[in-house]
Amino acid sequence: MTGSRVPETRAHDFRLGQRVVAEAIASFFLFVCVIGSGIMATRLSPGNDAIALLANSLATGAMLFVLIIVFGPISGAHMNPAVTLVAASRGELSWPDAGTYILAQIGFGVVGVWAAHLMFELPALQVSLHARTGLGQWTGEAVATFGLIFTIIGAVTFRPAAVGAAVGLYISAAYWFTSSTSFANPAITIARSLSNTFAGISPGDVPAFVAAQLAGAALGAVTARQLFDWRH
Repeated sequence: MTGSRVPETRAHDFRLGQRVVAEAIASFFLFVCVIGSGIMATRLSPGNDAIALLANSLATGAMLFVLIIVFGPISGAHMNPAVTLVAASRGELSWPDAGTYILAQIGFGVVGVWAAHLMFELPALQVSLHARTGLGQWTGEAVATFGLIFTIIGAVTFRPAAVGAAVGLYISAAYWFTSSTSFANPAITIARSLSNTFAGISPGDVPAFVAAQLAGAALGAVTARQLFDWRH
């Protein structure tokens, strides 16, 4: 769903195994980027959260663009259970395949978090102590995920070649205009609970974040269907 929709190569042309491997690799690198860039940013600008967030957001947006361009034609480059569930609800992916995608996203995303820790010589196994909770943060996650789904469906509908740029730019911006810094992804929310770094979230705060993300995704999908699928 987030792929560039290259006409000659579509996700249906690849076996499930190939698509799942693409999701696994893409999720690994996205999660490595989110955690690793957060660690690097805080080390290079200690005490300056604004610079750290800027570095984190730019790195994440750039990585999303690359991963969608590379893996989009194979699996759709979802890297996000909310995106995968919306794709399945739209008939773009079977429900059993969606379940396999989500397992790969979470599993290899966690491996990516561990890899980031090892690269920066931190303990691989951690639990975050970074509290992120409250109505403002939950609203931020719902808004961020609504906007992400809306961006993907709109770009796929009208400018499929620009999906990578649209998603990368949207997430870079959403880091700044949402109170939660725009996780907008249940898999990365789970993985970030295993990192006691700049990008972490306390495990106890994960369920509410995921609930807000799924609510935002559902509302985004329904609204986008009404606006963009008018031809059907």
